[in-house]
Amino acid sequence: MKLPPLLVVDDEKNMRLSLETVLRAEGHEVRLAESAEAALKLLSEEELFMVITDARLGGMSGYEFLKEAAKRKPGLPILMMTAYATPKLAVEAIKNGAIDYLAKPFDPDELIHAVARCAERHQLLAENAALKARAGEAYRIEHIIGDAPKVRELRQLIQTVAPTDATVLILGESGTGKELIAGALHSLSKRAGQTYVRLNCAAIPETLLESELFGYEKGAFTGAHRTKRGYVEEADGGTIFLDEIGDMSRPLQAKLLRFLEDGSFTRVGGTQELRVNVRLIAATNKNIVDAILKNEFREDLFHRLNVMQFRPPPLRERGPDILLLANHFLRQFCLRLGRNIRTISEPAQSALLAHSWPGNVRELRNVIERAVILETAEEIRPASLPDFEVESRLRQGDLPASGTLSTGAGSPAPGSLSEALVQFERDLILAAIQRSGGNLTRAASQLDLSRHALRYRMSRLSLQVDGGVDDEAA
Repeated sequence: MKLPPLLVVDDEKNMRLSLETVLRAEGHEVRLAESAEAALKLLSEEELFMVITDARLGGMSGYEFLKEAAKRKPGLPILMMTAYATPKLAVEAIKNGAIDYLAKPFDPDELIHAVARCAERHQLLAENAALKARAGEAYRIEHIIGDAPKVRELRQLIQTVAPTDATVLILGESGTGKELIAGALHSLSKRAGQTYVRLNCAAIPETLLESELFGYEKGAFTGAHRTKRGYVEEADGGTIFLDEIGDMSRPLQAKLLRFLEDGSFTRVGGTQELRVNVRLIAATNKNIVDAILKNEFREDLFHRLNVMQFRPPPLRERGPDILLLANHFLRQFCLRLGRNIRTISEPAQSALLAHSWPGNVRELRNVIERAVILETAEEIRPASLPDFEVESRLRQGDLPASGTLSTGAGSPAPGSLSEALVQFERDLILAAIQRSGGNLTRAASQLDLSRHALRYRMSRLSLQVDGGVDDEAA
């Protein structure tokens, strides 16, 4: 990160030039002012990361300059130099806002060290501001895109629940936007200006999760050389989001249940009871009822978490939202990758609508990013999309290598709901093709599909029609 210039204020020309030489040798850009009045003018005209000023100046003194600069640029680090150093003057300088105080003559290394600390401080503040800006942008409710009734209801529920301190449980498949919902709840809450902490329970080994969540005392275990605050303490006054809470061990679930009662906990290896004020949002992609029946998740913890429940719909249930999101990601990746792709072709749209999207919105985002990278025309074509063969099998199980239109062969009884749905779709398509005499256009019309969507579904199901007629190919 390139630093802005720093300003040297001294009414002695030789001192100004000497300081400029030393600081430029360290790679800093330097501005010079011979008076406090000139320095104040520069402050209003240019961004600076710090100021070095003499205490005694012609006209306005360095101490008066300190007070005025603090009003105009709060937080700007100012280093005071003086040839008349006394403890009283040092205290006065610090009280007026000086970050440090150097007595002339001083070793150049002292100056370089003080400037380096201010440079590091400026970079940390800038990086922190950038991270906060990005975090805030990622969790705006406007980024929950969609016109499906369930999505509109979801946005309305977020706006209703967010201002409260109610505990929230988000249940949904992977890739449906659970983290986005949690962030939007925080950003619209009274705690929006406080800390927002995210913890993925599945990403941390079970043996470490408790110490990460609640912290530990010095000497609690091998390697615990100091006391460490946990995530719940870091989030005090704000919000903590526990993702994949279904992967948390039952002993830790018991400790979390106690924490939810009144915000109290003890660090690992500690005996002192601590208490924080934290809003908790939890999420899981597991079937929570199955987990409770299998004794993998505590029922009492479920009821404690389940004050407000959110269930983001899977993408396959959102209909036209698939194309709405696809076009949103298209614009996003064209801008990021510098591509000029205007739209998604109709055959490609049919392919997107025909897919079942087991990976939900995250999968769609990846598919569009891939298409933008591969596409050479001004619109996304089917050739730039994946064939979805592996993705489809995530929901449908292994399919036969091929299928042909025949009337005598029977179908084996499916062993699961997923297999039954696949077999039902195959039978519907084969029956429609048979009724239409093998004409794919008429078969697509009977099924209320476009011809492209029918051909895509047949490809996904590995259906080959003996003697079938495709009007477009003909």
